[in-house]
Amino acid sequence: MAVNKCIKYLLFFFNLLFWISGCIILGVSIYLKVSKDGNVITSESLPGVDLMIAIGVIILVLGFLGCCGAIRENRCLLLLFFVSLLVIFVLLLAAGILGAVEEKKVKVWMKDRLKKFIPLSSQPDNVIEDLEKLQKELKCCGLVDGPSDWTKIPDSCRCNATETDCKSNAIYQESCSDKIINLMEQHLEVVLGIAFAIAILLIFGMVFSMILYCQISRKDGATTTTA
Repeated sequence: MAVNKCIKYLLFFFNLLFWISGCIILGVSIYLKVSKDGNVITSESLPGVDLMIAIGVIILVLGFLGCCGAIRENRCLLLLFFVSLLVIFVLLLAAGILGAVEEKKVKVWMKDRLKKFIPLSSQPDNVIEDLEKLQKELKCCGLVDGPSDWTKIPDSCRCNATETDCKSNAIYQESCSDKIINLMEQHLEVVLGIAFAIAILLIFGMVFSMILYCQISRKDGATTTTA
């Protein structure tokens, strides 16, 4: 009984942390989604905010499900919680393997999404404004093929000859998509670290839920036999 209670409260504590992390992910994602500084270009090239919102909602639901299953010692809820965590773990593993193996295809996919903005000079004012902000921040010009994406090169593409990124004609030559890809690669270790931490949490959750499920099954079986 003491072991059963220990596992029960450990699973409850785990799910509480799980639920809180879901709240944080959801809150940050919604903030990024509605932020006034949201950029049309980066939203198109990195549509990860919507995915983060979905992940936050799923974690919230699973955390609540796990807490209810642990406190009420409900085998059905615990089994559903275990299966849900297992599915997420498999999907996370598959996404990691796919991302590592198909890295070049991800880059091509991102550039294909950005090609719809070309020619850039014919885009609405809000898109041009967002792009010019991006060019100033990343020190780049154009989205896919560099300065040739513009029919008329804007001032945000122009640079100081003393800058290392300024290569010819006082205009940035590197496209913004290449800059975005470089930033993604630089932060890949952080992403992998977060994914690894989530995977560890999922494994602990599956172990605790299955142990509690088995203990409840044994207790119910013993009660039935006694009766």
